[in-house]
Formats: sequence, C-alpha cells, structure tokens
Amino acid sequence: MHDASRDRLVGALRDDLTAADYTVDAVRRLWGDEADAALRRGDRVVARRALRSAPSAPLTALARLFLLADPVAADELAGALPSLGLDGARELGLAAPTTASDAWLASLDVRPYSAIDATGAVSWWVVSDLGELATGGPLDAGHVLGVGGASTTLSSLIPTSAARRVLDLGTGCGIQSLHASRHAGAIVATDISRRALDLAALTLRLNGLELGAHGVDLRVGDLFAPVAGEHFDRIVSNPPFVITPRREGVPLYEYRDGGRVGDGIVEEVVRGAADHLEPGGTAHLLGNWEYRDAMGGDGLARVRRWVEEAGLDAWIVERERQTPAQYAETWIRDGGTRVGSPEFEALAEEWLADFEARGVTGVGFGYVVLRRPVDPAAPRLVRTERLLDALGATPTGIGDHLMAGFAAHDAIAPLDDSALAALHLRVAPDVTEERHQWPGADGPTVMRLRQGGGFARTIDADAALAGLVGASDGELSVGQLIGALAQLLEVDEVALADDLLPRVRELLVVGFLSLE
Repeated sequence: MHDASRDRLVGALRDDLTAADYTVDAVRRLWGDEADAALRRGDRVVARRALRSAPSAPLTALARLFLLADPVAADELAGALPSLGLDGARELGLAAPTTASDAWLASLDVRPYSAIDATGAVSWWVVSDLGELATGGPLDAGHVLGVGGASTTLSSLIPTSAARRVLDLGTGCGIQSLHASRHAGAIVATDISRRALDLAALTLRLNGLELGAHGVDLRVGDLFAPVAGEHFDRIVSNPPFVITPRREGVPLYEYRDGGRVGDGIVEEVVRGAADHLEPGGTAHLLGNWEYRDAMGGDGLARVRRWVEEAGLDAWIVERERQTPAQYAETWIRDGGTRVGSPEFEALAEEWLADFEARGVTGVGFGYVVLRRPVDPAAPRLVRTERLLDALGATPTGIGDHLMAGFAAHDAIAPLDDSALAALHLRVAPDVTEERHQWPGADGPTVMRLRQGGGFARTIDADAALAGLVGASDGELSVGQLIGALAQLLEVDEVALADDLLPRVRELLVVGFLSLE
C-alpha cells in the first residue's frame, strides 16, 4: 500500500474514532466503573453484561470489537466505521471477517488512552497486537505490547520541560513518542522489531504526528546501534529488561527479552546512555537488577557501580523486590501461561534453576534517572534508595520532582555549611506535620513531616527540625532560625547546627524545603 493511500485510510479511521467519541471517559461511561475495573483484571464478563442493554451505537461496536475482542456484525461495524469502511479496516489490518458468519473480529488492539502533563490533558489511540484476553493463549514471540503498567510508569518519569532532541529507545507501540511529542523538538524512535515500528507508525499517524525527517524518525536496530555517534537532550527507555533463562524450551518475547544474560541489558543501556547524552542531558528508564549471593552483592550497589564507571549522575529508586519464585511466576504468567498447568511448572523449574546456578537471591525493579554532567569536576549526585510505598498526589508524574531534586543538589552541593546557613528557605506547600502524644503529656512524643506529592515521604522529626521547617517562610536565614531554636530549646547553637544542616541538605534535595 502506498503511503498516500495508507495516510488516507488512517485519516478516515481517525475521523471515525473521533465521531464515535472513542475515548477512555466515554467507554467508562458506557459500561461503568465496575466493568472497567474488571476488564483491567482480565475479566470481560461484567462489561459484556453491561453492553447487552447498551444502545446500538458506533461506540458500542468499537468497544466490543477492540476492547472485548468479541465478534461484531458486518453491518454494525460498517456503521461504526463509515469513513474507513470494511475494506479499509481490512487493508489497515485492523479487522477481518470470520469464516463462519458475517461477523468481523479484531486483528489488532486499538484502544483509547488518556494522560495529563504540564500542558494539560490529552486523549490518544494506541495500536498494538491482540493480548492474551483476545487470543486465549500464550503470546507470540514477536508480540507488540500495548499500553501497560510499565509504559505508564515510564511516562510519569519524563519531565515536562522542553527538550531539543529526544531518543525513544525501544519504542514498541510508540506510546513514549506520543508523550515526547508534547515537549520535544525532534524525536528518534528505535526498536529491534520491524513489526513494532510498523505498529508505532500506525499509532503515531493515527494521532496526527508526522513521520520521517519532519516528524518522528523511526529506525530499526538493537539498542543504540541505529543512533551511533548521535547525541540527545533526553533518552527515554523501557528496555526489554526481563531476566529470562537462556535455556532450551524457554520462550523469548521481543517486547521484554533483550537477549542478554541476567540484568546485562540494563547495564548496557546505562553505559550506552553516557555515550549518547549531551552535557546536561538526562535519561529516564525502568529496569531490573539482580541481588546475588556474597560474590555478587546488593542489587542497587550493582547499578551504582555501572553509573559511577560511566561517569554519570544518577537517582536510582527501587520500587519493588521479588524472590526468584515470585519473579518467575510474574513473567511466566505475563507470557500467557496459566499457573498450575504442566507448561507453567516446566518453565518455573527452568527459571529457578537458572537463578540458583547464577547465585541470584532476588530481583529489584525500579526507576533509573541519569544525567551527563556539564562539568565533570562539579560535585556528583549518585543516589540510590528503596521507596516501596505508593507515590504522592502528583498528577503529572514524578519526573519534574526528580529534576527539581537534581537542581537543588546542584545549587547547594558547592556550598559549605556557612554558605548553607545564609540561605533563606521555604517549606514546600505539600508538606504537613503530624504529632502524637500520650494523654496528659507536656509535648508530643512523635513528630513526623509528611510530603503530599513526590514520593510521599514521611520523615521522623524532633522539635528542632520540626521548628526549623515550620518557620521556613523565607524571612529568616537557616542560621538565624538555628540560633533562635538553640535559645528556645536551651541547647548549644554550634552542636545544633552540626545536627540540622546535613538534614536541611537532604530536605532540599527531596523537596520538603525549597530555595527562596
């Protein structure tokens, strides 16, 4: 099919989806919140029952076809796609007639997707391969994944500031390129899978983005090979980081298995980012890292070593850790193999044997944000931490919060304690204080500072720290506040400063305090 003909068909599909109001909110209204939640768990029954009483309409037909993977009568589908038509749907590979009746079945997954960032709310459509709910069995090795938890997590890591040039490394269905289009001057999207790039092209065209030299530049190849010698202001990647045994009979999926042993692909992306970032440029990615026996050590320490050897700044956050058995079950089920089946048990045996042979005792999952220093001689930020609780109320994601932490570090790292004490600070507007005390006690026995946004951190505080944070309104310097608190608490001012100033540095980086 010529590009002009395909563009005409894609434009017709866009018109039909728009006319049908095929959006996240409209579909949720169609079958209700309960059905929507059940469908996310892989249960179609509640949604199917809700649609029995729904009026015949284009939105109903599209939801049944693409979201429930149910057959739709030819005349009903033709009414839902009046501009594209049934022939156009077949030419684009979206749907095909069944052999037993005049009904049509989806050949691809086309679903609405909504997001919000600093520029406001947006509604898109994402094209991918049919999932196991539709196929009723394990996924194909070349399966192109749609929007899932990992992709939405990654999109929340991307800052909303403008970037001149963005690399979407391992684009898959193209969702990160859609997000990047909101703030990027130019985008290069790569993938080792030609099919993934074909579906990404359909996703991008469907949402009105140009391709090629004047739009998103799609390139095929493994990791950084398609951009050898090029540099970017921002790199975004959900690499195929799943730690799959390299053993006979264990299926490999292009969308999640990078062909390396253990966590080698995450290490490769970290080290490769150093060669492809502009000075001051950042990379935002997800990853797994292995915890090993005494010879291999701590998982976060492994990532720290990769970062430091690559000469990068970094903020690495572990959000979850699984045992080998939990990890194996998660990803065997992800491929569509049911727990308890003979196939599952055979695969689990291979996964656990591989972990045991390599001394793996656990696997961590989390966020990696990297930065190439502008001045290699400047104080570095290489921060690793485990934050397992839910995030705070941050509608546009965690990316800007992390970038604010880098900026705070840059501002205060060159300052000695005297210069830090001269600063005027403000408590962040999302910070609250919590106090508990025994009945009849003269004062609180427990004080905590809570962050409403960001990582929703809770920090234990004493009277001095709580007093300093509470009085940080920009009027008095840190040193003046410490002096006043020393008098109030009847303690030595120098000793109090030695105690509070390191904690002030930490509160600035994690966002409890901000520079005036």
